[in-house]
Amino acid sequence: MKLVFAGTPEPAVPSLLAFLESTRHEVAAVVTRPDAAAGRGRKLTRSPVGTLADDAGVPVLSPARPSDPAFLAQLAEIAPDCCPVVAYGALVPRAALDIPPQGWVNLHFSLLPAWRGAAPVQAALRYGDPITGATTFLLEEGLDTGPTFGLVTEIIGPDDTAGELLGRLAVSGAGLLLATMDGLADGTLRAQRQPADGVSHAPKVTAADARVDWTAPPWAVDRLIRSVTPAPGAWTTFRGERLGLGPVTAATEAPHLNPGELHVEKHRVLVGTAGSSQALGEVRPVGKRAMSAPAWARGVRIEAGELLA
Repeated sequence: MKLVFAGTPEPAVPSLLAFLESTRHEVAAVVTRPDAAAGRGRKLTRSPVGTLADDAGVPVLSPARPSDPAFLAQLAEIAPDCCPVVAYGALVPRAALDIPPQGWVNLHFSLLPAWRGAAPVQAALRYGDPITGATTFLLEEGLDTGPTFGLVTEIIGPDDTAGELLGRLAVSGAGLLLATMDGLADGTLRAQRQPADGVSHAPKVTAADARVDWTAPPWAVDRLIRSVTPAPGAWTTFRGERLGLGPVTAATEAPHLNPGELHVEKHRVLVGTAGSSQALGEVRPVGKRAMSAPAWARGVRIEAGELLA
């Protein structure tokens, strides 16, 4: 089939690469979000998907909005059979959805109808799901409500971060999306309506959502931090300044500490929660590189009774 692939961030790259390497499908163009300022110099930077397309010599379309008449005209002129989508980052309007005969087929990183929305991987980790996966479905104007084609499952490990889990799903999901395109090309695949039960929502995670509440139970603190690692990144405050946090671990043979209370030992730094203490992993003070918690503690000379808040 002739395809126009839509995607933007790194998790979409394995899917585009799978189509570029396929002998059954032609990637006629790629749609990605416009170049954005990044890094300390705030230089305009191509998205990971756009960069791969450039390297492969595939035309790149970067409309400010997919409803722009010029973009719709370009898409109609290309006349794709189908538009596979992975984390494109903008709502696709009906005028665009109607152009390819096979529609737009989205790869979503959850087992739909669970965790519809922008942050399914983060939600699965934060709420302690034992298993997640990826689903291909026919894109429609509702939020991740379209009929589904197939799925793959993935066990969530006890130490998984959102970045690690999403990395695995991006690879297994790429195989699923390619198989879905193959099935549509063969005429052997039909979409099935999503069940009405089991619907949950995963809105975008903000920086405010990533602040650690030390009055929460230790398992909740652990899940929250892992769910926002690496982005937007967990944080707390120390002496009135923001302190970034990496994943924590359960502390054995630890003294009782009040929520947020710090206790420094030679090889670890403990913090209290509403339950057992946790050992801090990496920390990132404002304006500095990430460092181990013991190295940070030696530098700031934590006093007895000081708190993270």
